[in-house]
Amino acid sequence: MKTIQLLKTAGSIACVAFALNATAQTSTSPPPATSESIGQHIDDSTITTKAKADLLAAKNVKSTHIHVKTQHGVVWLTGTVPSADDKAAAEQVVQGVDGVSSVKNHLKIAAE
Repeated sequence: MKTIQLLKTAGSIACVAFALNATAQTSTSPPPATSESIGQHIDDSTITTKAKADLLAAKNVKSTHIHVKTQHGVVWLTGTVPSADDKAAAEQVVQGVDGVSSVKNHLKIAAE
């Protein structure tokens, strides 16, 4: 019985110490000017996931080698596609995703 009480007390102390440490870190150092909020990070992750899903579903894009990254609503496409048509189609598909402000298409056309 004493062991359970000891574990509860130790756990409570650890939680308080963690909370105080987290509060001290956030209140003494302002975030960098270029940091993104948690909401923005979630939005960017949602855009990236939706863009990848739409690329995989698109019948006019061979998207197995396309990498998608999103930051502040701007989507970067990197990787390789087999043709210029695939490159243009991939950009068009991603531009249609909700929340996308612009697309930076850095896809390379694979040598045939």
